[in-house]
Amino acid sequence: MFGIQHIKFDSMTYVLHFTNGNIKREGRGLSFFYFVPSSSIAAIPMGSNDLPFIFNESTYDYQTVSIQGQISYKISNPKTLADILDFTVKDNGQYKKNDIEKLNQRIVNEAQTTTSSYIHSIKLKDAIRSAKSIEEKILEGLKSSQAIGMLGIEILGANILAIQATPEMARALETETREKLQQEADQAIYERRNFAVEQERKIKETELNTEIAVEEKQKQIAEKKMESNVQKAENDRKLREMKLEADIAVENQRKQLIEQKTANDKIEAETQGYVIETTLKPYKDIDWKTLTALNNNPDPKFNISLAFRELAENAGKIGNLNISPDLLDSILSDKKDSKK
Repeated sequence: MFGIQHIKFDSMTYVLHFTNGNIKREGRGLSFFYFVPSSSIAAIPMGSNDLPFIFNESTYDYQTVSIQGQISYKISNPKTLADILDFTVKDNGQYKKNDIEKLNQRIVNEAQTTTSSYIHSIKLKDAIRSAKSIEEKILEGLKSSQAIGMLGIEILGANILAIQATPEMARALETETREKLQQEADQAIYERRNFAVEQERKIKETELNTEIAVEEKQKQIAEKKMESNVQKAENDRKLREMKLEADIAVENQRKQLIEQKTANDKIEAETQGYVIETTLKPYKDIDWKTLTALNNNPDPKFNISLAFRELAENAGKIGNLNISPDLLDSILSDKKDSKK
């Protein structure tokens, strides 16, 4: 029929079908026939969108930085957004206006507004290293922004991909950083050499301390040996003194023994002399002839000998005396036999 058409939308599109200014039907993924002269259809995409952005800001030290990133969002209230921006589609499903770009620009502007005060308060070097802080500032600012809330969208996240200075300042920073790194490298070389020298000094000091300790130990060993030798000499001296004292004691005992023995021998000799004297005293005044007679020697030769002695004593009284050779021979032969 003339003026009646069919239109179909996917499940990620929220559709508002207006007829004579009133909503006739709404929902996601609708498919329906409509009368073109009296109908107006708005299609709002419901899927999440990744919005890239890049903008420039000035730091506290008047340097320009370029901030590049991405904001993720989705449309949470399509009817609210449809009241603010135009998402009307033509009969062929194409948008009459590209208000999605207007939406994106508003989000980017709001993100830049939330970060500008923070960037203005820090220096260039700090700004280049503040990606995480800028992400948090953008996310916090967008979620708390009334303008974003009026659009009926939900901010999912924000990511900072790059923060760059101008090419001239970047080269200056590179030069400064290069020089600083070179200085750090030189300092590291100096510290490494200094460390090596310090280690060498410690090694030499340790060697000297070891030599001193060895010398001290040798000195202690020498002193200990000397003490041992002195102690040994003292012990040897004491042993010699003890041996000498023992020898002296032995000699004294021997002396006492000899003296005692001598005294005993003297006493014994005196006793024996006294006994002999006492025994012989009765015979002291007796004539020897009497004693000879008392001896009662039966040997005739002994008697002949006594007879010869008597003759010798009285030789002056004897005139002539004849002794036979046989008698003398018998006496002499007996003497020779006794000698043998």
